Amino acid sequence: MSPELRRMTTDDIPAVHALETELFPGDPWPLEGFVAELEQVETRDYWVYEAGGQIIGYAGLCTVADFADVQTIGVAPAAQGQGLGRRLMQTLIARAQERGAEQVMLEVRVDNPVAIGLYASLGFENIHIRPGYYKGGIDAQIMRLPLPLRIKADATLDEKD
Repeated sequence: MSPELRRMTTDDIPAVHALETELFPGDPWPLEGFVAELEQVETRDYWVYEAGGQIIGYAGLCTVADFADVQTIGVAPAAQGQGLGRRLMQTLIARAQERGAEQVMLEVRVDNPVAIGLYASLGFENIHIRPGYYKGGIDAQIMRLPLPLRIKADATLDEKD
């Protein structure tokens, strides 16, 4: 059965938190963090991949005005290498554009070359290193994806042009 991508619900939080703890044992988000994120429907979008009744991937985005930030993303070890992380990121990027963002930002551990490679392949560029951002003193690489400029809906063209 192929994985199904769908919006995260509060019923998914225990499974997502368990996966988060497995993927990031030294620095997982608290369960309450996911609850608080899902409550902020005006600015947050969370997605999960489910296969065989199991959550095998998740991702979240915060968009405020013209700025979007990838809050979290993770794919179960057994499901990695199948393009799920890429599709989750593409979903977040599309949602950021739908919400009017002009850029998407994210932080990634400098010791995670697979994730850094994925983000770079999607057009993210390195803009900064944040020393000691993660537990254990691991630096964060800050990456940014500029989104295409869009013409506002109320813009009009002069017919003589």
